Parts: sequence; structure tokens; C-alpha cells
Amino acid sequence: LQDENTVLKKELEGLIREKSRFIGEELKGRIKKVHGLNFLTGQVDLDPAAIKDLAFQLGSEFDNLFLLLGSGRGGKAVLSCYISKELAKARDLDAGKIVRELGKHIQGGGGGQPFFATGGGKNPSGIPKALEAVEEYLK
Repeated sequence: LQDENTVLKKELEGLIREKSRFIGEELKGRIKKVHGLNFLTGQVDLDPAAIKDLAFQLGSEFDNLFLLLGSGRGGKAVLSCYISKELAKARDLDAGKIVRELGKHIQGGGGGQPFFATGGGKNPSGIPKALEAVEEYLK
């Protein structure tokens, strides 16, 4: 049973990586120029760790990337914000502050570093409002 469990865990990890890769390819086509930077928001069906991996992968492919992804898995809301380090410094943006403020939409909070932050809440229905509100931080 332990060997079978190990094999199944590896298969599951592979499937999650493949799903993340597929979602990443779809998201690349949705990146748009907003206020002179690459901007992407969206709701995805991934766990927080996979969202983080995806955010950093996209960040390595696109300069000046501002990304906010939300997920409502398991009845809980998650917001993750990635800002290219150069962009965060040049525009004085802080992903931790942004997630903390947008966390109000999902009845939660969060924080992190200026270039990446995650927040959680108990209201997944607030994710679309948070995704819509984030553009205000770029003006």
C-alpha cells in the first residue's frame, strides 16, 4: 500500500504540473498591455503552491508583469499577486499591500513581499470583484 501510495502521489504531482502548464499557456494569450506594463488577472483552478509556481514561470517569460490570480478551491478564496521586481521598484508597488487591501473582497487578508504575496479568505464569490478592483493600483 505504501508503494502504491508513493506511485499515485507522483502521478498526481505530474498531473498537477501538466494542468498548471496548460493553464499557463492559456493565460499567456490573455496578457494585455495596461499603463505600459504586461497585465494579467484571472481565476484559476489551482492550489496556492501551483499558482505561485505558475506566477514565477510567467514572470520569467514576461518583463514588467503584473499578475493577480484568484482561486476558490475547497470553499476558500485565495489571491496571489506577482509583480516583476523591476516593476515593483520603478512604480513603488507592493504585492503584500495590494493583496492585503484586495483581501477585503474575499473576507480575508494576506501579505508577503513587494514582488509576490498571497492572501486567503472565506468568500470565494468576492474573487471577481478583487480581480476587477486591482487595475486601480496601476493608475
